[in-house]
Amino acid sequence: MRKTTTVNYLNNKDILKEINKSKLTYCFAQDEKYNNYDIIVGSVAEITDSVIDEARRNKSAKVQSEGYAVAMSTHDRADYKNKPKQKEFAVDPESFDIEELVFRVTNMDHIPEAPGRKKNPKTEADTKAKVNFPAFKHYAYQNNELVEVVRSHWLGSLSNGDFSIDHGRITNKLGTMFLKLVERYSHRANWRGYTYVDEMRGQALVQLSQIGLQFNESKSDNPFAYYTAVVNNSFTRVLNIEKRNQNIRDDILIEQGHLPSFSRQIKHEDEIRSLRELAETEIESETKSAAE
Repeated sequence: MRKTTTVNYLNNKDILKEINKSKLTYCFAQDEKYNNYDIIVGSVAEITDSVIDEARRNKSAKVQSEGYAVAMSTHDRADYKNKPKQKEFAVDPESFDIEELVFRVTNMDHIPEAPGRKKNPKTEADTKAKVNFPAFKHYAYQNNELVEVVRSHWLGSLSNGDFSIDHGRITNKLGTMFLKLVERYSHRANWRGYTYVDEMRGQALVQLSQIGLQFNESKSDNPFAYYTAVVNNSFTRVLNIEKRNQNIRDDILIEQGHLPSFSRQIKHEDEIRSLRELAETEIESETKSAAE
């Protein structure tokens, strides 16, 4: 009997990579080597020796994972004995020089103020101009000095550039991931039977395109769960709207003396059955009480 293999059509590692690429299209970068960060911190002051050590470990794990993935892509799967092992690609964290490390700092200093945007601002972001994802900067050591090398929502150089939120875009691959996720989700048993499932897909894609980059890597490393929740909420929103419209249509049909939709008839029959069963139960209890 042929063994079926599980196909992982989307994984968090690939999604995170495309999210980072998409966000970088909205950023100024001094050099491409600073595009990928090794650790996320809340401020420059948090970049201590312990954080630097953790960044080295993160970079080591990333290099090991990438080396193993490349080896597996060229390996013959039938050759089980000579299958590459992850430990063969291990890298000593201490081998990375401090100038090879990149630190992402969540920072909104470069985002212009927008007083009055919200009546009761609760966070710093509420007092700033609206952005399509959490603002950040990348820092790296150059000549033993911590220097800003990447700035989000910025067009042009650091010295004469300007704040901008509309010069970037999501990558084609991330867009394909959105399409694939919505398509697969719409095939679930609890959704695929609806005649307006196409509207659900369309609403979900619009929502993903609007807030897809709002995923915050500093709070979670599971974008798949985040996107799935977005799709589910979009589907549910369309379902509720269609149910409300259907109830209005059914009420009009009943007022005009016509039969309502089949689902309204089934619902009415269920209500009548429930009332009948409740009445029978009350009669039985009263009869038993009278007999005693």
